[in-house]
Amino acid sequence: MSIDWHLYEATDVYDELIAPGGRARKGGAGLKKALAKLDDAELSERRTAAELAIRSMGITFTVYSGDESSTIDREWPFDIVPRLILKSEWEQISKGLKQRVKALNMFINDVYHEQEILKDEVLPRVYIDKSKDFRIECMGITPPHEAWSHVCGSDLVRDGDGTMYVLEDNLRVPSGVSYMLENREVMKRVFPELFSDYVIHPVDDYPAQLARCLRSLNPNATRSPQLAVLTPGIYNSAYFEHAYLANAMAAELVEGRDLEVGDDDYLYMRTIQGLVRVDVLYRRIDDTFIDPEVFNPDSVLGVPGLMRAWRAGKVALANAPGCGVADDKVIYTYVPDIIRYYLSEEPILPNVPSYRCVEKDHRDYVLDNLDQLVVKPANESGGYGMLVGPKASRRERNQFARQIRANPRNYMAQPMLNLSTAPTLIDTHAEPRHLDLRPFILTGEHQYVTTGGLTRVAMRKGSIVVNSSQGGGSKDTWVVDG
Repeated sequence: MSIDWHLYEATDVYDELIAPGGRARKGGAGLKKALAKLDDAELSERRTAAELAIRSMGITFTVYSGDESSTIDREWPFDIVPRLILKSEWEQISKGLKQRVKALNMFINDVYHEQEILKDEVLPRVYIDKSKDFRIECMGITPPHEAWSHVCGSDLVRDGDGTMYVLEDNLRVPSGVSYMLENREVMKRVFPELFSDYVIHPVDDYPAQLARCLRSLNPNATRSPQLAVLTPGIYNSAYFEHAYLANAMAAELVEGRDLEVGDDDYLYMRTIQGLVRVDVLYRRIDDTFIDPEVFNPDSVLGVPGLMRAWRAGKVALANAPGCGVADDKVIYTYVPDIIRYYLSEEPILPNVPSYRCVEKDHRDYVLDNLDQLVVKPANESGGYGMLVGPKASRRERNQFARQIRANPRNYMAQPMLNLSTAPTLIDTHAEPRHLDLRPFILTGEHQYVTTGGLTRVAMRKGSIVVNSSQGGGSKDTWVVDG
């Protein structure tokens, strides 16, 4: 037996590999043919090889079990059938992502300075005043190159008609790039012959590009910058990524207890040779924990005085504190207007149509149509705290209605998209599974977009929740000539 593509059905949805009628989409014929040549035993061998590679490479992610003090390390869930995107399409997507992140960085910089966009009433001031991620402590600070979100992960989805939308932007501490890189290494081990048949554009230059971006932020121009990655520690769900990137960039991996701010306002790292100055800190800790002198006084994860050092221009922080003001899912609904305001351009990539529950007419529509909508809290991530209306019970919808009425500013809603699918190996046959895509955009002196990104897959049949913490998996993403 082998994969029988005649039995593969992606009904009423856009499939990334198989077009209606069973033919392969442009660029996918070779992959479809190669997979069809493998019998059940060979497919099982390839999948086992992937699992062994993941185990030997130590690719894991952490999930919290019960309370946050209890964690479980799990091997990274991976599907061996890659997702293909044509280079011609990717060039347009990349252009749109650069446009979007450029405008968002201009928005953040404006919010912490003149607030012209609020004065011109393009965006209501109440959204900033009531944003839990607006940091008054950042007012008046201008980071190098006026860049606040140096690493952004924007989630893309394709609807049933083939249109690619931006679902949300992650501008604070986006994760997942290490899994994008490791997925490629696993595929090279499992399907080396396909890398001879296809021109697959590389992703392995990301650590070098990230290091280049961070070095461009160096506030101390007279010296070569010392880079460090600040991690909450081994129990954090993204610790694998923190360690991976620090190693790949030849940067130091540090915890808050390894750092101190001197009387001269410089940031120092404690080493066995003595104190070493840190010029650029890639922090993977939320704002509220980075400096107990300014934010949460009980934090043991951050560094006392870090905000003072940053404000004095003695250290660069990536991503900059306060950039989460643009990470808000309600602010997301204004991004097309933000692009028009700052760049005088039309958005290249569209938003998913959205409803702001703080506005009465929008709220009334949402409350009347909860069974058809996906409702999201403004500042949650990882798929937590949201309602998938068509799949929710009446009780769950009624509970969400009460939450929306109690705090409408905290919620926005979108239609439930008919997310695209891609063939996914289930036992020894292919079935369609819904997916999204998270490319990564770097902003420093220059901009850079990964060639592809992290494709996340909802491994449960019919599910649209792709997060690994909730049962999702991933695929390697191939940008190919077609």
